[in-house]
Amino acid sequence: MTSTGEAFSARSWLFAPGDSERKMEKAAAGPADIVLLDLEDAVAEEGKPGARAMVSAFLAARPEAERGRLWVRVNPLDGPHTLADLAAIVPARPGGIMLPKARGRADVEVLDHYLSALEVSAGVEQGSTKVIVLVTETAEGMFTTGTYPGAPRLVAMTWGAEDLADAVGASENRNPDGSYGFTYELARSLCLLGASAAGVAPIETIQGDFRDLEGLRRRAERVRRDGYRGMLAIHPTQVDVINAAFTPTAEELAAAQEIVDLFAAHPGVGAIGHKGAMLDRPHLARAQALLASGGRA
Repeated sequence: MTSTGEAFSARSWLFAPGDSERKMEKAAAGPADIVLLDLEDAVAEEGKPGARAMVSAFLAARPEAERGRLWVRVNPLDGPHTLADLAAIVPARPGGIMLPKARGRADVEVLDHYLSALEVSAGVEQGSTKVIVLVTETAEGMFTTGTYPGAPRLVAMTWGAEDLADAVGASENRNPDGSYGFTYELARSLCLLGASAAGVAPIETIQGDFRDLEGLRRRAERVRRDGYRGMLAIHPTQVDVINAAFTPTAEELAAAQEIVDLFAAHPGVGAIGHKGAMLDRPHLARAQALLASGGRA
């Protein structure tokens, strides 16, 4: 199974615990682009079998047209639960799978083999289940963020700071001013570069303080300027802020259209003066990408 090769875009990715039907219902009824039904961190060890059954039943009860935005975070491949998770949920046709603690492209290839067999068995279109990977939750994963080009089913990559801190034995992952320490900023950069190399969407990690919506807005706008295309959320109140931050404004779209029109009026030109600055082909490419993300070709 090869990479999907399709354009994929989602701004907000909202986690909902897989052992709470009420919270899954609330998340699914909200404006999140993707709802992540969580079988990993949100569910205690003894509750995982029950959560699997609950998530499967929840998916099966939804209209098929709605399931494309309902994804499932399964447990990591180096533990005992992944196959049981997948066997329970693939027949219910989730839109995609989040693979945590990915150690490199080989993990995505293993996941692809599991998914292909289960899709065929369940009568699901083979290859239809998309994948997002959490790529920096282990020390090993930090060194493999550039191995994902062509990875099967992969449409997005994201990163994590909490599990990475545990993996390296850190007592804290934040500086005194609240910013991430160097190792975790490196993780953010490696995820962005790895996603760019793979041609998939880079997705920013969570903000743990769900009450600080102004801080969330500033951070989301900053990482979008850096190149991120969406962000994970842990609370429904964060979703509208994230959606707004990752949606181009009318002013941004107008400025981008002006650049595209300028180059269209001067075909074959490599660089052109505009408003006191020199614009070249990278400026054009960024303008075109912005227009595409805003729904305008």
